[in-house]
Amino acid sequence: MHIITQAINRIHESAEFLVFFNDLPTNDFTTLFNSLPPHRSYRAAGVPGDFHRRLLPESSLHFAYSSWSLHWLTQVPKAVADSSSPAWNRGAIHYNRNEVGDAYLDQYSKDVGAFLEFRAVEMVGGGLMVLLVPGVPQFLDPQTEYTIHSDVNNLLGSCLMDMAKMGRLSEEKIDTFNIPAYFTTPQQLKVILEKNNSFSIERLEILKNTGMYSRPSVDSRAASYRAVHESLFADHFGGEIIDELFALYKKKLAASPVFLNPDNDKTIMILAILKRIID
Repeated sequence: MHIITQAINRIHESAEFLVFFNDLPTNDFTTLFNSLPPHRSYRAAGVPGDFHRRLLPESSLHFAYSSWSLHWLTQVPKAVADSSSPAWNRGAIHYNRNEVGDAYLDQYSKDVGAFLEFRAVEMVGGGLMVLLVPGVPQFLDPQTEYTIHSDVNNLLGSCLMDMAKMGRLSEEKIDTFNIPAYFTTPQQLKVILEKNNSFSIERLEILKNTGMYSRPSVDSRAASYRAVHESLFADHFGGEIIDELFALYKKKLAASPVFLNPDNDKTIMILAILKRIID
């Protein structure tokens, strides 16, 4: 926030800032506010709630920033969990076939569309919104490259199947579990953004995901994924499987030269800068 307020102050020296931090109600807002610098140049408030819905009063927001959050879906696509559907994702925990991927993309399009619709109500005309969206390239060589999506689906997913073969859980339980997230390509995101009539695209760029080098070891990668996904797995399979699941994941990761090398991680960051069109 310090960088953002500094940049705005170069144009509006006397500007006062009220920053709203948004997350789901289950987030630890106390820890968040305790981590803020005591001598900051802005006032802060928490706004718990789903950002796919209204959060703030009409025309009250001048600048919005979202980082590493728009890939989460409001729900797993219903067809993916329907055994009578061509998109039934049997034996996998994330999309890996065209029919499943199409169902995920359709849900993602609806969710991002809702996010834009409600931010359009909240933002003033001419306001700016900066989005950092995790994504994947249009083409990928699965033999030599991977993304966060394929890491989670292939390695973590196969660990669950191994545990099912060992009798630790049932395959039916796996068939009814899918991760509610979608990693878009830049082309797909561009199409979604262009469908919205309230924002103009000021910039759309692909950034290198330097975060891959922040988790260079097996332990740091496993700890990172566990922090993000543990509650999802525990809620569905029970907390008693978590230690074993991530112990298996670490073994598989250590034995995979492709997945272990961060240079092979082709996950990208998509930078989108949008401007609220003045009605």
